[in-house]
Amino acid sequence: MNTGKNAGKDALLSAEPSEQLWQALCDGDEARAVALVRQALAAVGPPQGTATGTAARERTRAAGERVLLELIAPAQERLGLAWAADEITVAQEHAATVISERCIAAVADSTAPALAGPVLGRVLVSCVGGEWHALPARLVSEVLRLRGWRVDHLGAQVPTEHVIAHVRRTRAQAVLLSSSIPTLLPGAHNAINSCQGEGVRVLAGGAAFGPQGRYARMMRAEWAEDARGAAALLGRSPTPPVEAARPPDLDLPHLADQEYTMVCRTRLQLVKQALADVEEGFPEMRRYSEYQRERTVEDIDYVVGYLATALYVNDSDLFTRFIVWTADVLAARDVPPWCLLPALDSLLNRLKDFPRAVGILTAARRLLDPPRSARPT
Repeated sequence: MNTGKNAGKDALLSAEPSEQLWQALCDGDEARAVALVRQALAAVGPPQGTATGTAARERTRAAGERVLLELIAPAQERLGLAWAADEITVAQEHAATVISERCIAAVADSTAPALAGPVLGRVLVSCVGGEWHALPARLVSEVLRLRGWRVDHLGAQVPTEHVIAHVRRTRAQAVLLSSSIPTLLPGAHNAINSCQGEGVRVLAGGAAFGPQGRYARMMRAEWAEDARGAAALLGRSPTPPVEAARPPDLDLPHLADQEYTMVCRTRLQLVKQALADVEEGFPEMRRYSEYQRERTVEDIDYVVGYLATALYVNDSDLFTRFIVWTADVLAARDVPPWCLLPALDSLLNRLKDFPRAVGILTAARRLLDPPRSARPT
């Protein structure tokens, strides 16, 4: 028999609360979103007045964690997918993210009484320099607080030198670095090395670090797949052992060929030439407004940036994933994905003496090249 109490416990697992929160985010309705989160906490938490002490605190912590990771986090991920599909605007996505932050704060406020008790230790959670997507790091911070850690959450876009200064001041036991943008990986690598040089273990998380955290491991950081994974890792001994700071090419010996360095140094020229080649190969661009031309320059700059990053980690998959994602975004906005081909061809021509770059660009080009019958004449 399914009692009312059990039905309440399962409420968060149903689609209704998720859809209601999603609609509130899309409508920009902060009051409704926060109310829904508080209702979800009540539904999956301990009934008021039925238990006290340690058991009640643990159930409150568990409820807070579930609401953070099973209700708020999926809604935020859905926002990113909706923007890519051109279903919501950038402004809507930003407004909804602010509301998600408010929802997380509501969970933190409601569960604060459950945080009484021994502290497991002190950790620092920060986005890498250049990373403005701070909500994933905030989710991790709140889960770790619920698990009993003292957390210094530094937020978005924190330069490495400030992370190190905070580590020295607080003597944090670990640094958790978050990034969703792969082009920030070189800076993340520097942050990992610098923190480890201070004798502090480093956990890395976020989409930037690749499938199954392949780039985090390449950079000798511990990979945290999600907030629960980070908590589990912090309960274990550091693996691999903390080492002294070291130059990047000790971790990534392929950097010795200087392809990454040369692409970075010539990035401006590569973008300028690619823009001219795109204009010639995609005649529709001649009718673009100034705003559209500026966005095209940004897109080409992203292409060069992702190519450089793929060279940094020596992984063509990083670049092809970006190209496929970009093609999907363009298609959702009624821009033919093959318009990326002139940019790739321009880079192939300019970088023909760089074998790793040629291999990466060729792999991406094969994914985009449509039958000639599909192209306009």
